[in-house]
Amino acid sequence: MPTALFVGAYLCGGFFTAKEAIENILARRFEIDTLMLVAAVGAAALGKWAEGGLLLFLFSLGHSLEHFAMGRARRAIEALAKLAPETALLKKGDTTEEVPVQNLQPGDIVLVKPNERLPADGVVVKGTSSVNQAPVTGESVPVDKSPVEDGKAAIAAFDRVKANNRVFAGTINGAGAMDVMVARLASQSTMARVVQMVAEAEAQRSPTQQFTDKFERIFVPVILGLVALLMLAFLVIDESFSDSFYRAMAVLVAASPCALAISVPSAVLSGVARAGRSGVLVKGGGPLENLGSLNSIAFDKTGTLTEGRPKLTDVLPAPGVGESELLAVVVAVESHSDHPLASALVEGGRARLSADAGSVRAEDVRGLTGRGVQASVDGETTYIAKPVLFDELDGMRLPVELSQANDKLVQSGRTTMVVRKGSRFLGVIGVMDTPRPAAPAVMKQLRELGIERLVMLSGDNQQVADAVARTVGLTEAKGDLMPEQKVETVKSLRERHGKVAMVGDGVNDAPAMANATVGIAMGAAGSDVALEAADVALMSDDLSQLPFAVGLSRSTRRVIKQNLWVSLGVVAVLIPATIFGLNIGTAVLFHEGSTLLVVINALRLLAYSGTAGSDQSLASSKNQGADAAEVSS
Repeated sequence: MPTALFVGAYLCGGFFTAKEAIENILARRFEIDTLMLVAAVGAAALGKWAEGGLLLFLFSLGHSLEHFAMGRARRAIEALAKLAPETALLKKGDTTEEVPVQNLQPGDIVLVKPNERLPADGVVVKGTSSVNQAPVTGESVPVDKSPVEDGKAAIAAFDRVKANNRVFAGTINGAGAMDVMVARLASQSTMARVVQMVAEAEAQRSPTQQFTDKFERIFVPVILGLVALLMLAFLVIDESFSDSFYRAMAVLVAASPCALAISVPSAVLSGVARAGRSGVLVKGGGPLENLGSLNSIAFDKTGTLTEGRPKLTDVLPAPGVGESELLAVVVAVESHSDHPLASALVEGGRARLSADAGSVRAEDVRGLTGRGVQASVDGETTYIAKPVLFDELDGMRLPVELSQANDKLVQSGRTTMVVRKGSRFLGVIGVMDTPRPAAPAVMKQLRELGIERLVMLSGDNQQVADAVARTVGLTEAKGDLMPEQKVETVKSLRERHGKVAMVGDGVNDAPAMANATVGIAMGAAGSDVALEAADVALMSDDLSQLPFAVGLSRSTRRVIKQNLWVSLGVVAVLIPATIFGLNIGTAVLFHEGSTLLVVINALRLLAYSGTAGSDQSLASSKNQGADAAEVSS
């Protein structure tokens, strides 16, 4: 009767093990399943049915726990795919029709009711609301949404649409109803692409996984050779063949690297899944491990460390000139210009002008390439241009007081322009792309995480770069860089300091990001270029996601190291222990126990918060943000 039960245990516990072992043998591979099956058959041949049954039972249990752990991590990824609703309310004139989201086409208009999930990526064309974008971008605060003027034009340039006009599938509408024009097919939505890329990331092997794969390919044949020698021990020492055979089978069990095989994949998958849940897309174990081991990060300036939107910060009228006169001329002239700084000057100037100061008219406005703009105001030739222009024009050299005022603004990081109308200099205006309020606190958190070098790469002049670097707390700033020079700078950082990450928007920074160890794109939601270019994509345009990504990567790397020490340490202890007499049952308990331990350790990453000291960091962010605003004004 006991033997029949043991045979039943062999059949139940060994079916899938035998199935995988046979498949591996046919494919000319020696995997862990093969080693376990040989050990179980050997135990049965010696009449050790109980130990063989225990071996297969615990091995099958260990496999089940592994599949459960990996399944839990995968379900965290698959849950992203289920966030988008299956149907949408398609508007047809004054009526609506419920249709599958797969049937939606770009240009269709869907009605999104309060508290419903958005069915597609698109732009708001009617109504206002606030949308919880945490499922896609990880932002904790709902984002206000308002309609665009031209929906067709907006969906044609979806990547460049402002955040308050653009919505994503799977996000949650607030209290207001909205009409949304669909910009992308369901299969091409940001959510769908994130799910696809995270799933692909699972298949990418990290550096440590590649090491463990090579280790196993060498280790398994060596163990098989050792087992063959131990079977012949009865020829050398005074013991029976059955004793030698039993010892060999015990060593076979002890040396099977089950825990090693699962230690890295379980940690990587848990880390990738946890990142994706917070709006950080990590494309595989390689970027995850590399981000956790580097100590240098390079940043693009515009749009990454700064708002990317220049602001009028300084208005310095010449002696005898009023601020209103100066600003009225600036607004009148720049309202006709298409230069990137023009809108900042017009917006800032109008905000400072009184309501009745708009009588000035500018005519014959034309750009001066690389210098500024020229116009006719009240019949007088007027310039709003870089100071260097007035050195190039005869009889227009800046007065000493204006030159000194301009130098002072330049030293504080401003981009300056001098205004001259007819024969009079009206004053100097300063513009600055202001640092993000969160940037100082983010730099502090990165330093606390062990990042030693925080370098800014900018095309602006060195004085502007230095001013921004001082404001946000960088260790180094490099200005006057062309795109190809940014690439060379990144290469130089890699040569001098090893691994380096490059943070940018993934568009004009793509060459520099490609040459960094890890390319990190900000604001990647809705941007195909950023998603493709980056190794790590921060889905929201929020710099504060960066410390979370670095912290999670460092935790993942620590877990991988811990798992390797446990898995290799148990094998290193069990092999000599079984050679000197430890039985199969005890070896199996330790063997499967170590597998369970590394799996549980890896699953801890799913609960990673990275919020320690968050209240303090938030307060620091607010205070330092205020300091930054003060410096830039």
